[in-house]
Amino acid sequence: MQALLALSRAIDRLNAFVGKYSIWLIFAATLISAANAIVRKAFDASSNAFLEVQWYLFAWSFLLAAGYTLLHREHVRIDVINSRLSKNKQVWIDIIGFALFLTPLCITILWLSMPVVIQMYQSGEVSGNSGGLIRWPVWAAIPVGITLLMLQGLSELVKRIAFLTGDGPDPMGKLSDKSAEEELAEALRAEAEIKQAQAAAAQAAARQA
Repeated sequence: MQALLALSRAIDRLNAFVGKYSIWLIFAATLISAANAIVRKAFDASSNAFLEVQWYLFAWSFLLAAGYTLLHREHVRIDVINSRLSKNKQVWIDIIGFALFLTPLCITILWLSMPVVIQMYQSGEVSGNSGGLIRWPVWAAIPVGITLLMLQGLSELVKRIAFLTGDGPDPMGKLSDKSAEEELAEALRAEAEIKQAQAAAAQAAARQA
């Protein structure tokens, strides 16, 4: 189990890293959109390539962040039902979902998408729009993103089994991207603010006395 937990931590670090930096793809898409709008308004010129690269970047950011979203448990849940169940029942529902639904679905998508990506790469298929881009880079986002999602599903499955066997902590709480040093600094800052408030209250009470 400890080896599986070590693998789970490695997958968590991978998706945390990918998710943290995939936001730059959104930033790039925003810049391109703004530049395209300025050029179109100022010079009455544009290109379908500008439009297509925006949704290429969005597709990559959306799919790359799928594993990161699962890591932070921000995916859609039926909380109105799930929250009424005991912790063990919630964990068992997740185990069944990851093992019988998420993983087979990811394998199916990979099985169907990989031949398409390979075929597009070999043929060099280009968008049918005038001035459009080659297609395989955006299609490649599917197997990459789904692989990250499937790996995170494996990590979450391991964490829940470890919890049931008593080898791991509660996997259902919220995560934080802050380092231990950042969390300590925030705790010290909060403690200092409490002490300042207490000192101010004591001074006010002394003046009134």
